[in-house]
Amino acid sequence: MAFAGVVSMFSSKFDVALAAASLVISTPAYACRTDAELDLHDVRFADVVLVGRVLNYRIVRDEAFRRRQLSDPNLPDDMRKIYSDPDKLLLSDYARFEVLVDEVLTGSVPSKIVVTWDNSTFGEPKEMESGPFLLALRRPGSVMPPLRGPSATILTNKEPNLLTLLQAPCSSPFLFKTTSEQAQAVRQLIASSRK
Repeated sequence: MAFAGVVSMFSSKFDVALAAASLVISTPAYACRTDAELDLHDVRFADVVLVGRVLNYRIVRDEAFRRRQLSDPNLPDDMRKIYSDPDKLLLSDYARFEVLVDEVLTGSVPSKIVVTWDNSTFGEPKEMESGPFLLALRRPGSVMPPLRGPSATILTNKEPNLLTLLQAPCSSPFLFKTTSEQAQAVRQLIASSRK
């Protein structure tokens, strides 16, 4: 269901679908019928894998979408309340944060980078601890892991010049505490791919 590139051609139909979806969205947003199991081999889709600390994490609200919806004079009152609520997160909202890089395992990045995360699968947390974390990142235009479930919502990246957190649709993101089993397994996968 890779329709991300088609979204811009059908923005009004997309807006209608997103508006309907937002009726049932609460914090956190959820857009999958079932969870897909995390496949650590998906790290092969990463352009960069690094260890670092998260700084200045924040949610970026899709204000343009909200304004478009609120400008509709026929918008029902319950929908108007949703789009006016500063605490309500929508599927088109995303997170942006800085990463202070401690170690680069694959790829190349400066010592401090800005990253986005559109976790439209489950919604982004309002806050994030600093870590350290092992993160796998990809360029927004690069190939992403496949859909492994019956449905997903895949939106275009609103900041295509920034790396984004690697995450297969309906699965967990590649954001692991450095002491976790997943982080150690990812390190082993990277090491074995170099042999």
